[in-house]
Amino acid sequence: VQVAESGGGLVQPGGSLTLSCVVSGITFRLAEMRWFRQSPGKERELIAWIDDSDTTWLEDHLKDRFIISRDNAKNTVWLQMNNLRPEDTAVYYCNEGAWGTYGQGTQVTVSS
Repeated sequence: VQVAESGGGLVQPGGSLTLSCVVSGITFRLAEMRWFRQSPGKERELIAWIDDSDTTWLEDHLKDRFIISRDNAKNTVWLQMNNLRPEDTAVYYCNEGAWGTYGQGTQVTVSS
């Protein structure tokens, strides 16, 4: 199983980023896909998931700014992040629900 995130970077407050996660080695269309993030000095936390019927969940305080989506034909899940804040600075990880594999993470830094 391989999980590969991309799309992180440095963005100013109020900006947007879309993270991508491509997965191989599983039956992607059947897998629940998750996004986690880990801020400096904090534990990794679950922030969003999307299941095989496209039902989604996002952490309450992110619902109005983040969107999770998937394309089974591309084995890809995205996390669209809008109106980013300095407190969104973290390493963002994708996780597949079949075997629990994480990617290497992608750094998001929100700073002026």
